[in-house]
Amino acid sequence: MEPLDDLSPALQTATVRFAGLVRGVGARHGLAEHELDELKQAVRVRLWRARGSSEQIASTPASYVYRTAITAALDLIRARRDHKEERIDAMAEGGVARLGTLPGPESGVEAAELATLVGQAVDEITPSRRPVLRMYLAGYDRAEIGDLLGWSEGKTRNLLYRGLADLRALLTARGIGPEASA
Repeated sequence: MEPLDDLSPALQTATVRFAGLVRGVGARHGLAEHELDELKQAVRVRLWRARGSSEQIASTPASYVYRTAITAALDLIRARRDHKEERIDAMAEGGVARLGTLPGPESGVEAAELATLVGQAVDEITPSRRPVLRMYLAGYDRAEIGDLLGWSEGKTRNLLYRGLADLRALLTARGIGPEASA
């Protein structure tokens, strides 16, 4: 296998040549815009690993790139699914997901009432902080929120933490949460 520096022109040419094909595969598999860039990079790395020389990369058929893009897209989808499952497990371990698992029919009613109260409190928060807070409460992490809203990491972090502090203060004032019972 040639060093990457010797392959760079061939890889760059192949990347440009098949960019539309790779983006099309990603779009058909429902990948978001930021994931399409990951897909292009994954295909580039796989070409480099599997086709060790400049000549092999330059002569790579479209069908090979297409199959490689499909495999890489499926790997990205699996990784996204696994990441969401890990987040759900972490929330369950932290007690967040246990709210609806209390015994008895009243637990479902309590969870619905709590969700309504939290939703009302979010509606009272400064408008600039609401979208990031709603997305966070829906299970998105900070990086995903920033990507989806087109915000910098700093702006996303700042609005999220201030929004969470506002939400905590509102709920505490209403007698909801651990600080309220202390």
